[in-house]
Amino acid sequence: MNKALSIFIGVLISTSAFAQSDPNLGIIPAPVAITRANGNFILDKTTVLVNQSIDGAKMADLLNAFIVTKAGFALRETKITQPNQKAIVLTSVGADQLPAEGYTIKVTPTQIVLTGKGAGLFYAVQSAMQMMPDKVANKITIPAVNINDYPRFTYRGTMLDVSRHFFPISFIKKYIDQLAYYKINTFHWHLTDDQGWRLEIKKYPKLIEIGSSRNGSIIGNYPGNGNYLTPVKGYYTQEEAKEIVKYAATKYITVIPEIELPGHASAAIAAYPELSCFPDRDTFISDKTPWAGSRKGKQVQQTWGVFDDIFVPSANTFTMLNNILDEVIAIFPSKYIHIGGDEAPKTYWKESTFCQNLMKEKGLKDEHELQSYFIQTIEKHVNGKGRSIIGWDEILEGGLAPNATVMSWRGEEGGIAAAQQKHDVIMTPGSMGLYIDHKQSNSPDEPVTIGGFAPYQKIYAYDPIPKVLTADERKYIKGVQANMWSEYIKTTAKAENHAFPRLLALSEIAWSPVERKDLKNFSEQRLPAHLARLDKMNVNFWVPTPIGQSDKPLTGGEFTIDLKAPVTGAKIYYSIDLSRPSENAFLYTSPIKITVPQGEKRVLKTIVIAPSGRRSVVAETVLNNGAPEVKAEAKK
Repeated sequence: MNKALSIFIGVLISTSAFAQSDPNLGIIPAPVAITRANGNFILDKTTVLVNQSIDGAKMADLLNAFIVTKAGFALRETKITQPNQKAIVLTSVGADQLPAEGYTIKVTPTQIVLTGKGAGLFYAVQSAMQMMPDKVANKITIPAVNINDYPRFTYRGTMLDVSRHFFPISFIKKYIDQLAYYKINTFHWHLTDDQGWRLEIKKYPKLIEIGSSRNGSIIGNYPGNGNYLTPVKGYYTQEEAKEIVKYAATKYITVIPEIELPGHASAAIAAYPELSCFPDRDTFISDKTPWAGSRKGKQVQQTWGVFDDIFVPSANTFTMLNNILDEVIAIFPSKYIHIGGDEAPKTYWKESTFCQNLMKEKGLKDEHELQSYFIQTIEKHVNGKGRSIIGWDEILEGGLAPNATVMSWRGEEGGIAAAQQKHDVIMTPGSMGLYIDHKQSNSPDEPVTIGGFAPYQKIYAYDPIPKVLTADERKYIKGVQANMWSEYIKTTAKAENHAFPRLLALSEIAWSPVERKDLKNFSEQRLPAHLARLDKMNVNFWVPTPIGQSDKPLTGGEFTIDLKAPVTGAKIYYSIDLSRPSENAFLYTSPIKITVPQGEKRVLKTIVIAPSGRRSVVAETVLNNGAPEVKAEAKK
């Protein structure tokens, strides 16, 4: 086994204290069906590992490496078992009868049989690893059980924006590892935007020579209270992009590239001004925008938002974009090529004599139809290469391209309209918690974000199939995705903080049947162990506040505060003296009684500190026993 694999497996260990009592055996996302049986399988040094599947050799290595770290010993691998010999068997026999990506796990006192093929067998191994409790006296006791599992949706995705801020290959691989562990099978890679072009295109070298670097970025929320005055740069070579595609494929993850058009094109236009309706016009920069460097000519944007300078729908533009897409298609074997299509202002098109003449020539009644013409022109080329386009829901405007799939982000309306028109849909509405760059609590401790409020509980509550759709229309909802835009995410640590635990909630709504969802079981029994695993792996997850603490004021005179740590092994500290809790405050060990005299109130403040030292935001609960409201004095 190679060293990198052994290190990775070493921190996969789940420390679930709940696995035996948890009806889902610690598995995220919750399986379709789990049936307990009598007895237990005792995993010890006498157990053998048997691979009877064509594609199971790597899975066997993965599982054995996990067992080495979990139990302290490796299993002997063999082709056949002896009578009454305890064995873990990986097999594809019967897998053809399973749904796509489906698997079964059958645990008896003498055998654990993992059945599946390809992704199904891979997911069986992920679930087997998650359900193994800690060893006791060099043995791991696994309850006898039958698991039948398969995904609700074929598309289970997450988008990462590397345009606003660039993230290195090492981080992308670490991120993909976690997606695979939670059966998320699509990585949508947002590679180009106004603030940076991140993919090498050999035919057009200026895209990375000029477009991959900007001179600065605004500080704080738009419009900013200053500029960092430091360049942001970075791009992926084609070889690096291929490396990511290959790495993801070993985890049964498809990488979908996004090349934004016709809007969000400032970085490309800075590299090749002829792509603009007005090549000689300076990039518009508001007087309110703190700026670094020259304001003359075409510039890569340093602030966030939507910009009027978009691609001109000329023959030259289409030739360049088709050539770019040809290089993209050669790197990425995905069925889908994402072409953006969102937030394309029509101002420059309205001002452009060329665009207005083109609209008359093509019989287009308005600029929305011009956008549809633009998208459909691109789609014909992509279809001609054997691929399909996917775009944000604005591609519906002016008439939807014939074979396009719609990614519904502005609420559910775009997805509903597309499904009613018999187009495939991926649901990713920001209003339902699926924009994971939004803040995770209302605490002032939260880092600067673009706004919004998307705790993991909000994602968990979401059902991606709108109830207004008919049974026939519902089949066009192919999946669900969470998006992480990186305007305010400058570091990989902050990216992880925004992603986890929210991607775990996403995995469950993407995979598990609606009737298997159980927020209490998810957040109180399974999530604490999984967060402890991430803590060991040095993933900078967002640490939840204590389980059981009210986020609303409580009234009365006597309170019993009963809390649970949201991370296995974490500690809760609290104060009621208005100080900010830390290790210097009271350590919570058991339910606490707090008495509040009549006419007074107390403020319970807590903080959770994980074993690594990672800590939650400070949570506050007001305990009020008729204290008079303090009114702010009117200004004189």
